[in-house]
Amino acid sequence: MNGIIIFFIVLAAAATAAVLIRGLVIMASGKDITGQQSNRMMSYRVGLQAVTVILVVLLFLIMRGGD
Repeated sequence: MNGIIIFFIVLAAAATAAVLIRGLVIMASGKDITGQQSNRMMSYRVGLQAVTVILVVLLFLIMRGGD
């Protein structure tokens, strides 16, 4: 069970990093004048970070309960 949660934590963290990099590329390109794409990427990043944190907390709770 722990291995599955760790896998999803790594997956969510990688997805967060990918969205972060994509957002930085969009901002650096200067093509997003209105900022809509940058805001969308930021919203995705925040959501993915929340999922990652929830999975980490869940892992800690499961590991603590096993003692």
